[in-house]
Amino acid sequence: MFTQEQAGTVMGGTLYGTGGDKIGRIGQVFVDDSTGQPEWVTVHTGLFGSNESFVPIANAELNGNDLTVPFSKDQIKGAPNVDPAGGHLSEQEEEELYRYYGMSGSNVGGNAGTFDSGTVSGERAYADTDAAGTGVGTAAYREGDLGETTNEDTTIGETTTGRDVSGPTTDNAMTRSEERLRAGTETVESGRARLRKWVETEQQDVTVPVTKERARLVTEPITEENRDEAYSGPAISEEEHEVTLREERPVVEKETVPVERVRLDTDTETEQQTVSGEVRKERIDLDQDSGVAASDRDRT
Repeated sequence: MFTQEQAGTVMGGTLYGTGGDKIGRIGQVFVDDSTGQPEWVTVHTGLFGSNESFVPIANAELNGNDLTVPFSKDQIKGAPNVDPAGGHLSEQEEEELYRYYGMSGSNVGGNAGTFDSGTVSGERAYADTDAAGTGVGTAAYREGDLGETTNEDTTIGETTTGRDVSGPTTDNAMTRSEERLRAGTETVESGRARLRKWVETEQQDVTVPVTKERARLVTEPITEENRDEAYSGPAISEEEHEVTLREERPVVEKETVPVERVRLDTDTETEQQTVSGEVRKERIDLDQDSGVAASDRDRT
């Protein structure tokens, strides 16, 4: 498990699960109020990183700014939805998360609070203190040494350090953040196209030439060539001569032949679409007590 000195380096890094699956970007590090040791990280999951899940890091492996934990991507995405008020986990919330991940809750010695991304060079401090100065709030680390602060005024032009009066993320300056929209695309089924073949009947005319035999009477004179045939029969007789006549008739036959191939293909069209959503922005303004001169307020 990495140390509290290394905790600040992983914020903004990548969290990996079992099998090297990329889970998402690491958001916050939560440390134990009693020991100051890092116990939890949050990871951004879901579409555009809209969800934030808690993951225990007792058995995590550090690789640069990235962490690898022994949990699957689906298990982490299905973790209980915990929204710690003021950047702080209660004991009940920790126990619920430990039960979900199948880990023993015996090491849950106290509440856990968020870890500041600044460099840890001073001693451990609490965001809130009681009247005796005992720490009672979220465990957090500040950038720079933790110097003493007083309620006495300072002179204008001298370096001043702001007092922590609002929460664990306040030091000598405020960080203003805002949400921004990130749009992407996903492929969904929009419809189906199919080829359908059926049989229809139509009338078709084809012209075919046909031949017919017709009887025609032909007379020819008696000549030397046909004289023998002409005198071969009786002088006077009654006879009949028959000729068979033939003609052609059209015959219809059908054959099936392939004429063309038909298939489906798809074309891609790109168009511009506008998406909208609500985003939040932090604003910072000066709230100064009336009737108090700046020189009086800032004098040490």
